[in-house]
Amino acid sequence: MTASALPPARSDALSRLASESFDVLVVGGGIVGSGVARDAALRGLRVALVDQQDFAAGTSSRSTRLLHGGLRYLAQGEIGLVREASLEKKILLRIAPHLGQPLGFVFPAYRGEGPPLWQLRIGVKLYDLLCGGGNFEPCRGFSRDQTRTLLPGLKADSLRGAVRYFDALTNDARLVLDTLRSAARHGAVLANHTRLTGANPVADGWECQLTPNDPSEAPFTLRTRTLVNATGPWADRMPYGSVKLRLTKGVHLVVDRHRLPVPDAVVVTEGKRILFVIPWGERVILGTTDTDYAGDPAAVATEPADITYILQSVNEFFPTAALVPGDIISMWAGLRPLVANPDGSPSDISRAHEICSPRPGWWDITGGKLTTYRLMAEQAVDAVARHLGRPPVPCRTALEPLLEPGAGTDGSGTLPGPCTREAVAHHVRAEWACHLADVVVRRGGWCYYERDFAARLPEVAAWMGEVAGWDAARGEWEIAACRSEFGWSAA
Repeated sequence: MTASALPPARSDALSRLASESFDVLVVGGGIVGSGVARDAALRGLRVALVDQQDFAAGTSSRSTRLLHGGLRYLAQGEIGLVREASLEKKILLRIAPHLGQPLGFVFPAYRGEGPPLWQLRIGVKLYDLLCGGGNFEPCRGFSRDQTRTLLPGLKADSLRGAVRYFDALTNDARLVLDTLRSAARHGAVLANHTRLTGANPVADGWECQLTPNDPSEAPFTLRTRTLVNATGPWADRMPYGSVKLRLTKGVHLVVDRHRLPVPDAVVVTEGKRILFVIPWGERVILGTTDTDYAGDPAAVATEPADITYILQSVNEFFPTAALVPGDIISMWAGLRPLVANPDGSPSDISRAHEICSPRPGWWDITGGKLTTYRLMAEQAVDAVARHLGRPPVPCRTALEPLLEPGAGTDGSGTLPGPCTREAVAHHVRAEWACHLADVVVRRGGWCYYERDFAARLPEVAAWMGEVAGWDAARGEWEIAACRSEFGWSAA
């Protein structure tokens, strides 16, 4: 890769990380790490955050994109977890209304398979109660005929009826980026594509060795009083981490909505597993899988068996759709960094989170899910502040809007904005985008939504090169790297 001049904002961030000392270094720029950085900055702590890849490049841009309480966890007796997440989803829509679209979920009931209708009716009423004062809209039930009218393509054999409850659709990567924008606005210093290569305990905290991925950027040492390990699937690979993870893989497929013209999201069951058919503008998201994963977290990918499983399951419930692999516009695979439990199937593992301090000044924060990230961060920062001996400062993240009025533009929202030269320039200048994939995969999300987007990569790379100062060789390298990350062929 041809070295290029550093953008001024990144150059300044790396200089500050090397020259200043911090109260807390957050390692991991996914949803949990971004939440910790924002909360700590709002409480007046000196905050640094780094990520070895791009912000949100791991689990936090590869989820089902839902803010939800987890209806199915009620069947596992996780009432406390459901209430916790149900309250948090309402908080997130209050502080970030541009990132939450309330969405109905229709759960059909069939004789002899899946939960019976009476159980679903009780479950959704309890689900609404656990939201603490009402869900986005009240749940309701449907008769067999009403369900067929609502979803004319749904399998009719043995259909008893359905229930509908409400959760919300979000943009997971955008939620990370807007949380980081808020953290930076309150003083946090952030650097993506920068790896923690060493950490040594010293008298007043930690001395950390950091290495930027670009060879034109020199390694440096950072001093911090505390360190929070928020690296998700990599958490048990950190030098002083004590967590034990059980990684499970989730795969999602995107198809045109005209193939599955559903007015609401639909819940389909396959044994103990649940899959969603989620309307997403002119597209539909299908997923997710839930299988154990033991490989390199950076190498998680969609396998042919994953595609077959999702398509077969959806086709069983929507037989007239007759989806085939050629209908797939895009796909993604991500990992859930669940706290290890040797018993039970992956679908039975608790989604509760865990915060522990294996040695003074070091915290591991793992488990949980997208919806509960704000609460996880609050609890972690509470522990850090106590260790630092700071006077109690109330957490403000449940009340403070994520963005200032008028700032929720330039790619924010549950759907990607259009791919334009102006949008690309904004992502580079204001949102830490260093590489082409940073823009088209995470900030714009166009590669997931637009059909055959690979053909536009040269055009977008040229726009980005105008802002970043790339030469032709660097532009070609970026296109090749982007194709590789997203799984496009070179043709």
